[in-house]
Amino acid sequence: MNGIVKNPVYRRRLLAHRIGIALSVLAMAIGLAFLAWILATLLIQGFGALSGPMFSLDTPAPGSEGGLRNAIVGSLMMVGLSTLVSTPVGILAGIYLAEYGETNRFGQVTRFVTDIMLSAPSIVIGLFVYALYVANVKHFSGYAGSIALALIAIPVVVRTTDNMLRLVPNSLLEAAFALGAPRWKVAMLVRLRAVKAGVITGVLLALARISGETAPLLFTALNNQFFSTDMDAPLANLPVVIYTYAMSPYDDWRSLAWGGALLVTFTVLFLNILSRTLFTQKTPR
Repeated sequence: MNGIVKNPVYRRRLLAHRIGIALSVLAMAIGLAFLAWILATLLIQGFGALSGPMFSLDTPAPGSEGGLRNAIVGSLMMVGLSTLVSTPVGILAGIYLAEYGETNRFGQVTRFVTDIMLSAPSIVIGLFVYALYVANVKHFSGYAGSIALALIAIPVVVRTTDNMLRLVPNSLLEAAFALGAPRWKVAMLVRLRAVKAGVITGVLLALARISGETAPLLFTALNNQFFSTDMDAPLANLPVVIYTYAMSPYDDWRSLAWGGALLVTFTVLFLNILSRTLFTQKTPR
């Protein structure tokens, strides 16, 4: 053992290993320090803005009392509609890729396009919807915002569903086929049921992803100063209101921006914790 320790090659490798570990720990510490700084600033500024009027009043003019009621309702409407659209489309597409994606040319192309959409900047999605929908109908709308958010959420659901279905053991599928079950029933009632917790996790992660998107909504839903539930018109939403108010010179608007940022952060944090909880649950046999 002493001979190994005195070996210069071993000592160089041991030194390089320790330097690498030290640099990794230092990088992690720096990242955590900045994260703690950001969260502390958000909590201090955001909690000071939380109040009853923020949930009961609409966005105000500068210097007057107001809140974020219209923005909260608008965000819930658009995120809810996009989730209703993206969830069935993403799950069905993920099932198709898991069942036929390896041997089917269309499935391979679909997987490739899905990977591209996962890495595409959200502002590109917003410009695409603007050129395809907003420019043709000649006005911004909540529907356009929901379409843009759905296009961002669908690839997340597709890839999560595809990856989870691939974890199902072949023995389980072979047993179902041996009982005479058709392929569609095996896919829906056996394979999908076995990984339902992971699929729900993918849906929640997609929901968390689109909850704070600002860039696509600037080109699709834009904003609305007043309370409205008309999805075929410009619709208020939290990300755009936060962006607008944070850039303003008015203290009351900046305070509302901090409060809105805290709401979005807590929402995304809750969805991530919920998805991790579901993912770690053991699926019943």
